[in-house]
Formats: sequence, structure tokens, C-alpha cells
Amino acid sequence: MRLFRRNLRSDSAEEVAPLLEQLQLKERQLLEAQRVIQQLQEQLEEQAAEVDALRRIGAAVGSAFEVDETLNALVEVALRLTGTESCHIYLLNENRTELVLRAADEEARPMVGKIRLKVGEGITGWVAREKRYVAVPREAYKDHRFKFFPEMREREYESILAVPLLHDNEVIGVINVRTHRPHEYSRNQVRILSNIAAQVAGVIERSRRLQQLERRAEQVSTLTEITRQIASNLYLEEILQFLVNMTAQAMGYKICTVMLIDEERKHLVLKATSSKSREYISKPNLPLGESIAGRAAQQGRIITVQDVKEHPQYTFADIAAKEGVCSLACIPLRTKGETLGVLNCYTARPHRFTDEEISLLSALATHAAIAIENSQLHIRSAILQEMHHRVKNNLQTVASLLRLQVRYGKQDSAETALLESINRIRSIAVVHDMLSREDLDTVSVRKLADNILSNVAATWLPEGHRVSVGVEGPELLLDSHRATSVALVLNELIQNALEHGVGAAGEGMVRVVISADDERVSICVENTGQPLPEGFDPQKSRNLGLQIVENLTRGELKGSFVLSGGETTRAEVAFALHPEPHP
Repeated sequence: MRLFRRNLRSDSAEEVAPLLEQLQLKERQLLEAQRVIQQLQEQLEEQAAEVDALRRIGAAVGSAFEVDETLNALVEVALRLTGTESCHIYLLNENRTELVLRAADEEARPMVGKIRLKVGEGITGWVAREKRYVAVPREAYKDHRFKFFPEMREREYESILAVPLLHDNEVIGVINVRTHRPHEYSRNQVRILSNIAAQVAGVIERSRRLQQLERRAEQVSTLTEITRQIASNLYLEEILQFLVNMTAQAMGYKICTVMLIDEERKHLVLKATSSKSREYISKPNLPLGESIAGRAAQQGRIITVQDVKEHPQYTFADIAAKEGVCSLACIPLRTKGETLGVLNCYTARPHRFTDEEISLLSALATHAAIAIENSQLHIRSAILQEMHHRVKNNLQTVASLLRLQVRYGKQDSAETALLESINRIRSIAVVHDMLSREDLDTVSVRKLADNILSNVAATWLPEGHRVSVGVEGPELLLDSHRATSVALVLNELIQNALEHGVGAAGEGMVRVVISADDERVSICVENTGQPLPEGFDPQKSRNLGLQIVENLTRGELKGSFVLSGGETTRAEVAFALHPEPHP
């Protein structure tokens, strides 16, 4: 070229100028071609690196079956492909409020599951909130968004590149890489980490879908089993206990509870719970309309609460804190438009109850309501049969008493005989009334004595008599059969005390004293007034009332009857606390 230019010096300037311009143009074109070739070569290298990255990512994803194994494998791939020293993968928790460290390089691996960031907190939280990557080449710990964790030794790292994990444009987590020295992240590194992020998002989404399918299958199995149990079991307590235990187990809840409405008292009463805590089980009944469950029952609608400890209307926040419960779903138990109670489901951590969960819990609640209704129908049927049996037996008892009245009460006037018979029948009726109001099988002896004492006093005490009456002793419970015998015994003893004791004196005291230990029961009727005749023997007496007491005490109650005199007349009946089993 130089020789060419020297040869051109001898030529005229006019001839040389065009040739020089063409030569310069060719030089520029050559340089541009070299630059383009360099760019193409770099792009080719980047694409080759991306292909290799995708191949390695695919291999990592395909070689691991568990999510945690896959995430750890992707951490290693990210470190190799980006040439960085640290990598962390954060995933959003179930409520999408916190980012939890789920995978990390070997140095930070002990902190997996322990490091948590709120969305928007730190550089990682900012990336999750904004759905944009962040690259800080140096002194990342001085960035205004930085969140410092001393246990992560973060001041040893200068740079950070954080990329969101997106699925259907929804953030499910963040992946970041770091270097010890300042580092400008290339477009290729950003692209590679974004590809890894896309793969991580896909793995997490597939895992969640699989977990949802598995959970759904388990829940359907639970529902099927509960339905089977309901169909085969008529005992309400067993059905409800099975329901709360299976629901808590299948759904992963901390505590499940069934509360039923007491229509008479307008309260919710605890009937079954998966909790073993004595304090939780002994919680007082909940008035309808109060607290969360009371409102759900009264309004017949589903209510969910994110944290019961912070809810102003929750009644037992102190117990909730001790039990370690947080979120609550109250599902009414409804059938035929009527609310029978509520199913309460508590979680240990903040939890968002999904539509699918609520749908399943509603189905369980409906089955429970049907079970309760069926059980109540069977109970009513059993009650009718039992009442028929009791009425039949008591009518036979009344007939026997009337026959005794005819045999031993010939000296009595017709009015006296009728009054005595009426009182005996009313004593039996008191037992039936108490059974219908309180319990199907047991009767309080103290309440029984109080009712009979009031009824007999109203019949046998003339106006103007100054007599004090009362009942002392514990709330002892007896089965209905023995309670009927005790009622008849009390009727006769109280009538004798009023008629022949204080009635003859015109004033005095009649008192029923009930006592019991681990083996025997004692019922004593004491009265002042007219004392017993000298040498009186109740076993030789022709008094019909005393004959009835003797027969019932020794025959039905398998006990003893002692009548003693003095300043105060004492008629004591004693029998075993627990009846002997029939042979």
C-alpha cells in the first residue's frame, strides 16, 4: 500500500484523490465486518452457553425427584454457570406473606428454613414485590434495600444478582447469586439466572399441583371413611370424635372441635375435640352470638379468621395462645335449613383457607349434621321405648300400691286413702319429670327430695302450722329405677314425719339429710314434734307407709331401714352406692 502511494506521488493530485477515498471506504468496511463477526461470535458463544445451561438445568431437574433435592441441584448449576460464589433460593410461604430460604450453597445450607423475609423487605423481598431483577455490582450491603443477617456473613460479599421466580406472572420466590469481589453482571449471566429461575418456578408449580392432588385424594378418602362410619355407627359421641380426629389429621390442622347448640340455654356446648389439653376441654359454654363460633352458629354462615389471638371478638385468646393456634375456620353444621352447631378448625400458623378447603369442610359439616340428626332420631325412638317400659312398670307399681291400700288401709277414710295414693303417684311423676328435664338415665336425689318435700308439705300441713323444712347433702345421682324406689320411700317417710310428728305438735322441723361415701348411700328423714310410741317396732307395724318403705328398701334397693326415736325422730334408709349386677 505504501509503495502504491509512493507511485501515486508522481501522478497529479486530481487522479490520486478518488483512489484514496475508495481505499479508506474499503478499510472502514473491513473494520465493520470484523466487528460484526466479533459480535456474532460472542452471540454464538452466549447461545452455546445458554444451551449448555439449559441442558444442565434439565439434567438437574430430571435427576431429582424431591423438591428439596431439585432446588439444591439447581443451586449448584447456578453457581457453575454464573461463576459466582453464593446462591440462595427463597420461596413464598403458603400465605404469600414471607419469603423462606429453601435452598442455598454449602456455606449457608444450615440456615435453610430459618431465614425469613417479608415481601418488600431487603433486596430479595424488593425483587419479589416488584417482579424485576436487581443487579448490584459492588458494596451490595450498602444498598438502601439491603436486609442484614449476621449469621449469613453477608459483608463478605460485594455483588448480588437477584431474579424473581415467576409462574403465570405470579411471583412464587426469588433466586440470587453473589460474588466476594465487585462484579458487573453481564447480560448472559442475567439470562442464565433467569432461565434457572423459570425452571425453579416450573418445578415448584408441578410439585404444588402434585401435592394438591395427593392432598385432595387423601381428603376424599377421609370424607369417604367418615361417611362410612356415620352410616355404620349410631353413637353420636363416637361419630363426632372420629370426625374431629380424622379432619385434623387429613387436613393438617392443629385442633378440630365440634360444638352443638343447647336450644334451652342458647349456648354452644363442646361435644368433641382433637385437643388433649384439659384447659381447652374445660372451656365454659359459649353463648350464641358471642365470639367467632357463636356468631357462625347464630348466623348460619362460614367465618374465617387469620389470627384468633388478635381478633377483638374472640373470647378465649389466652387459651389460644397457650394452645399455639392461629387461624380459624368456623363451619356451621346445617341440615334442612337448621343449624345444629359448628365445626371449628384451627391451624398452628397463619393460614388462608382456600375455596377448595372450605368446600370440603362444608361437605364434612353436612355429613356431621346428618349424623347428628339421625342419632337424635334413634335416641328419640329409644326414649319412647324406654318411657313406654318405665310407664308400664310404674303403672304396675301404682296398681300394687293401690292393692296394698285396699288391704292395709281399711281403717282410713276414703279421702285419706285417695290423698295418700295421689302423693305416691305424684312422687313417681317427679322422677319422670326430672328425667325429661335433665337426663335420660340419672336423677339428683337432692332435687328429688326437695320436690317431694314441697309436694307432701303442701298436702299434709294445715294452715297456721309453723314448720321449717329443708334438704341437706350432695348432688348425688341415681339411675332411674332406684330413683323411683327412693321417691316412694321419701314420700312415705316425709308424710309420716309431717302427719304424725310435727303435724300433731303444730310446729317443728322436718329435714332430709343425704350422705354418701365410696360404697354406701344414706338418706335420713329427721323430724321434731310427737315422739314415737314406747317400744315401737316398724317391722310389726300395720302402717301401710312403713310397710312400703320396708318392702322397697329391702327388696328393690337391697338396703336397710332403721327408725329411731328420742328428741328427734330419725328414719334412715341405707343402700349400696353401686347396684349389684344382675346374674
